[in-house]
Amino acid sequence: MPVPRVPRRREPLQDIPGRGHKKVLLASPRGYCAGVDRAVIAVEKALERFGAPVYVRKQIVHNIHVVTELEAKGAIFVEEVDEVPEGAHVVFSAHGVSPAVVNAASDRGLLAIDATCPLVTKVHREAVRFARDDFEILLIGHEGHEEVEGTAGEAPDHVTIVNSPDEADRIEVRDPSKVVWLSQTTLSVDETMETVRRLRLRFPELQDPPSDDICYATQNRQVAIKKVAKDADLVIVVGSANSSNSVRLVEVALEYGAKAAYRVDYADEVEQAWLDGVETVGVTSGASVPDVLVQQVLGDLAAAGFLDVEEVRTAEEDLQFSLPKELRTDAAGMRDERALGGRSRA
Repeated sequence: MPVPRVPRRREPLQDIPGRGHKKVLLASPRGYCAGVDRAVIAVEKALERFGAPVYVRKQIVHNIHVVTELEAKGAIFVEEVDEVPEGAHVVFSAHGVSPAVVNAASDRGLLAIDATCPLVTKVHREAVRFARDDFEILLIGHEGHEEVEGTAGEAPDHVTIVNSPDEADRIEVRDPSKVVWLSQTTLSVDETMETVRRLRLRFPELQDPPSDDICYATQNRQVAIKKVAKDADLVIVVGSANSSNSVRLVEVALEYGAKAAYRVDYADEVEQAWLDGVETVGVTSGASVPDVLVQQVLGDLAAAGFLDVEEVRTAEEDLQFSLPKELRTDAAGMRDERALGGRSRA
C-alpha cells in the first residue's frame, strides 16, 4: 500500500485586512457516512477482539488520515489476500470485493470480516439478479475503482463498464431489449443521469435499477455543496485524492458557481494565495473524512480572519448499520455495545 502522508508544518495563514466581511459557509451533511463509520469501527473492533495485527484488503475507506490512524493501532493494509498469512483475520473494505476475492481468502483459510457498505452490497445483489435473468448490465462507474471491480466481478460476462457520458455514445450491446443500468455509489448525480440519458437515446428499452444506486450520503453532500457554491468565492473540500465522492464535490462546486475549488487532505495544504480577494469560503468534506480534519481547516481559516462560520444544512442523517456479524458480540459472547454503528456525524 502507498505510504500515507502526514501533515507538514507550514507558516500560519495570515489575516490580510481590507477584504470586507469574511465568513465560512460550512456545508452539512458532510464527513462520515454510515457505511464508512461501520467499516472503520469494524477494523477497530477486530483489533480489540482479536489483537494486532489485523489485515485489511485495500484501504478500508479512501482517506489517508483514517488509514494512518488504523495502522498506528495495528492494522496492516495489503493489496491482495495472498499477502495475508494463512489463518489470519482479514477485513474486506467498505468498497466491496468480488466473489473471486472471497474464494481466494477462503482457500487460504483466512478469517474474513466483510465490512462492505450495505448500499454497495445492494448493488452487488442487483448485478447477480439481472445477470441471472440474462440482462446485459451497463455499470456506470470508474474502471479500476475497487467498488466497480467488486460489482463487475459478480457477473463478469454480463457487465460492461461505462466511464462517462461520452462513452455512452460508443457502447454496443448484444440485445437492446435486455439492458439495465447500475452505478457506482459515489458518483456525481448529475453526470450519472446525463450518462443514463445518452444511453437511453441509444437503447430506449434500457431498464432502471429497482432503487437508486448512488448512496444517500453522496447525494446529500452534493446537494449541500451546490447550495454553498453559489455564494462562495472559494470552496475547500477535505478528502483524499482516491476518494471518488470527494473529487466529485470539487467538480460539483465549480459547476454550481464557486469561483475556485480545491481538495485537501489536511489543513496545512490550504494555500495563502487561495484566499487572495476572497470574502466567503465554502467548506465541506467527503463521506470518508473524520470531522477533526474539517475542524483543523476551520481553525486555520479563523487565523486568516474567517471567524464567522455559518452552517448550511440541507438534510438530516441518522442512518446506522449493524457491524459485521463476527463483531457484534465480545469475547465472552455478550452483545457488544457498538454492535450498531453510530459515531456522531455532522
